[in-house]
Order: sequence, then structure tokens, then C-alpha cells
Amino acid sequence: MEKSSETSLAQAREFLKNAQISKAHQVLEERLPYELQNDELRQTLTYVHYWEDFILTLQELESPFERGESLILRWKQFSAQYCEAPGSTPYEQSIDALRQGIFQLALENYQSLFQLSNQDQKAEILRKTGLCYKALGDYEKALKYLNEANSLAPGSAPVLAEMADCYALYGEERIAKVLFREAFFVDAEKVDITLLESELITTLISYVENMGYTGSELKSWIPVYGVLYGVFNIKRELRALEAGKLKQSVFQLENELKEARGNASLLKPRLINHYFWLVDYYVNTNDDHARINEILLKIKLLDPVVHDKYVV
Repeated sequence: MEKSSETSLAQAREFLKNAQISKAHQVLEERLPYELQNDELRQTLTYVHYWEDFILTLQELESPFERGESLILRWKQFSAQYCEAPGSTPYEQSIDALRQGIFQLALENYQSLFQLSNQDQKAEILRKTGLCYKALGDYEKALKYLNEANSLAPGSAPVLAEMADCYALYGEERIAKVLFREAFFVDAEKVDITLLESELITTLISYVENMGYTGSELKSWIPVYGVLYGVFNIKRELRALEAGKLKQSVFQLENELKEARGNASLLKPRLINHYFWLVDYYVNTNDDHARINEILLKIKLLDPVVHDKYVV
């Protein structure tokens, strides 16, 4: 690639890092007639076209929260189309520059709400602030805000999942495994898997996707295969009150499945995951092995394949 095209791309990326999409567009358009065969320049211009009108109309949204949400939603759509779609060839430097600009802009919108939000809104704003810092690569700041969010909304699955992702990216894999397991147990459907970045979880997600699961089913099976393949292998002890609630939830799920009162394709993996937690509880409390065998039999009747892969 000629130096002039390298210079144009470098200049455009600097504009992208500051969400100055129109300026990046101008630089690339000026160079394009001389670089029609330059795939990277043409693809970066395609990225710019995707974002330019959106950024120009963003200020029409009155609420900073709505602007932040719109930016993140647009990023997920962009990522699905240009980074993850089969056959796509993402140009990482340009995508990273865009990521920095888009999430910095989203961050500024969320931060402007810190003094205005009530207690309920604050946890979500803190979570999104942490998510933005994670996307920008500042995991320490991300964890600071995510921990604040967790203190305001303890046990929130989306918060726990983002915390887990940050710890994994930070190299604290043991903590990450505990938190991921917790998040997918609390409410797998509320975990936004599209913005999880760590190899620890993305590899597991890809594996379950390749089995043909999508949407809510995919999320419900992730914790099951997380246990089967040793990703969710760090466990915490349940308190007596938690164990009581777990048993109650198991009874409720069994009845829902038996009476066909819910979506069986979702109830089945949820119940299996609950069984896993119940087995862990009995093992940790040195309970009568007959209870463990009873749960293992229930797993076998529900899904023989899972039963054969499961190791207590």
C-alpha cells in the first residue's frame, strides 16, 4: 500500500476515534479515486457510510440515555453485519478506531445523567458506564462502575455478566467463572451475550451456537454446557436460605415442565442447570448420597446425553 493511502487511513482513523465521522468520510473520499483497488480503504469508507447519517441525526434524541442506548444498539447491529457475519473481512484498525469513538460518545451521554437519575435508574446507568469503559479497554474503571451498579442492584444478571467479562479480560479467570455461572443462573435471558468479549465466554457461546441453538434457547443452554465443559467449574457454597429457594425453584420448574405450562425448550435447560446447583449443594454439605443419585436419575430421564457428560 502506498504511503499516501496509509496516511489517509491513519488520518481517517483519528477522526473515527473522536466520532468525527463526516471528517473521516471527507479524507477517504478524497483518496478513493487513486486507490480504487485498496480493499481496506474502501471497506473503511463502507463503515463510515454506515455511521454517518446515524451520528448526524443522533442529537435529535432529547434524552442522553436514549442517545447512549441508540449508540450501543447501533454498534451491536454494525458488529453483527461487519465483524461476525460469515464471509466478512473486518479491518481491525478501522473497527477499533470506530469502537473508541462510538463508545466514548455513549459514555459521555451516560455520564451526563449521574446527577439526574433516581436510585433505580442509577444502577443501569452505572452498568452502561462500566460497559463503555470495558469497550474502551479500561477494565479497572469498568469494574469500579460495575461494582457500584452491583451494590445498588445486587444479583442483577446483566451486571454480574459484565463484571465477569471484565475480570476475564483483566486476567482474573477464577473470579470471572464464579460470576458468569451466577449471572446465567440468576437470569440467562437478561444477559446480553452480544457485548461479551472475553475468550472464556465467547468460545463457550460459539460452541453452543454451533449446536444449532439461537436466541433464548442459546442463553439457557450456555450454563449447562458451561458446566459440562469445565468453564463454570468454580462454585460457591449456598447459604441455607438460598438452598431453600433453589429447591423451591426446582419443584416449580418440574411442575411447569410436567404440566406443559411453559416453553419446554427453555424449561429443560433451566431445570438441568438447577439440578447441577442442587447436586453441588448436596456435595458441599456432605448430604446423603441417595439425594445426589436421585437428582442424577432425574437428569438422565430429562437428557441422557447431558447425564453421560456430567461429572459430579
